[in-house]
Amino acid sequence: MHLLQCGYRIYVGKIDNKEIDFVADKNGLKIYVQVCLQITDQTTSSREFGNLMMINDNYLKYVITLNDLIIGNDYLGIKQMNLLEFLLLEL
Repeated sequence: MHLLQCGYRIYVGKIDNKEIDFVADKNGLKIYVQVCLQITDQTTSSREFGNLMMINDNYLKYVITLNDLIIGNDYLGIKQMNLLEFLLLEL
């Protein structure tokens, strides 16, 4: 809902058999968003960040969680944020 309220068109992305939770487009600019309740292990981290790392463009990429940051706020150019932080962004 936040992305819609910010004026984005939203759709689900597909790369091979992988899924990107939200691809948001506004005036030709895109952002990619993966949403995960918590990242508590390497398997979950690899899944959430790995899907975004398969995208070969320079648009913003986010992994949104409810837990605190456990790997920092940036991983290979992908921003990890708590949901509340993301909702406060001006996109």
